[in-house]
Amino acid sequence: MNLLVTGGAGFIGSNLIRHIIDKPEISKLINLDCLTYAGHLENLEGIHGNHPRYIFEKVDLRDKSEVLRVINQHDITHVMHLAAETHVDRSIAGPGDFITTNINGSFHLLEACRDAWEKQKEDRGELKFLHVSTDEIFGSLGDSGSFTESSPYAPNSPYAASKAASDMLARSYHHTYGLPVVITHCSNNYGPYQYPEKLIPVVIQSILARREIPVYGDGLNVRDWLHVDDHCAALWLVLNQGRAGQTYNIGGHNEMANLYLVQRICDLVDEIQPALDGHSRDLITAVPDRLGHDRRYSVDASKMQRELGWKLAHAPESALRSTVQWYLQNQSWATSMKVGV
Repeated sequence: MNLLVTGGAGFIGSNLIRHIIDKPEISKLINLDCLTYAGHLENLEGIHGNHPRYIFEKVDLRDKSEVLRVINQHDITHVMHLAAETHVDRSIAGPGDFITTNINGSFHLLEACRDAWEKQKEDRGELKFLHVSTDEIFGSLGDSGSFTESSPYAPNSPYAASKAASDMLARSYHHTYGLPVVITHCSNNYGPYQYPEKLIPVVIQSILARREIPVYGDGLNVRDWLHVDDHCAALWLVLNQGRAGQTYNIGGHNEMANLYLVQRICDLVDEIQPALDGHSRDLITAVPDRLGHDRRYSVDASKMQRELGWKLAHAPESALRSTVQWYLQNQSWATSMKVGV
């Protein structure tokens, strides 16, 4: 397996590389990342520049010729495509990068694989293109029910729309050209190395700085929270056992209102680091709701469990505690991330 991971210097990508780099199936792992504001090689300390199977390519997916070069030069047989612009607020403020990276970049990668793999038809062996997507492409749920693999697409933000478009491209390359594509949709990830513009690290850093913790609207928007290590384990399963042309949902079975999650983080920080003055819950501040803010997400991951035998390994309460502890113990990393750049 000559494996290409795109976006490997980001949050999920770096955790994925840590999770799989020593798998015996892998001959070499190429990390393709253009190192935007959210991609940092510090996330791969101990691997980047030190592991014999690991190769880094600083390449922008929007550069079609460079993407093709990487696929050919490294004789890529498997792809785990995670590279994307992901922050909903940024997509609302400026959707352009989301269109060019998430749609055009995915197109360039699909085309490069189609070109390279078509030339190897006679003796190419097993190939797989895993397109990693999000539950946000499904839009918003009511008070009951969960997204399944057959739920209709109804994206409500430019970010979600760009991911939905790239999903459709990936799907079309399987059905039109026979490219061995499989697609996953995950719920909200959390864990180490998450860029501190996302909710959980924002809350922790706000508490430590004793500044207001912003919560959109009434705080009752619900998300399904998935520990990044459980997501990485699922992605590895799908890459190896998922059926081409299929879609798999990956969820944490851990629905929580944003306000409750923020309150729980406040309590954990106060418990773990009691030297802080005052009660952290007092910092919670309602701010105007996000434009087009989806009310509820819930992901049905029963297909993953039934067909691939995937199981969650991280209990929600202990995983949230360990995540808070990681950020408290790694403040040098957290404070080195320049949010807003």
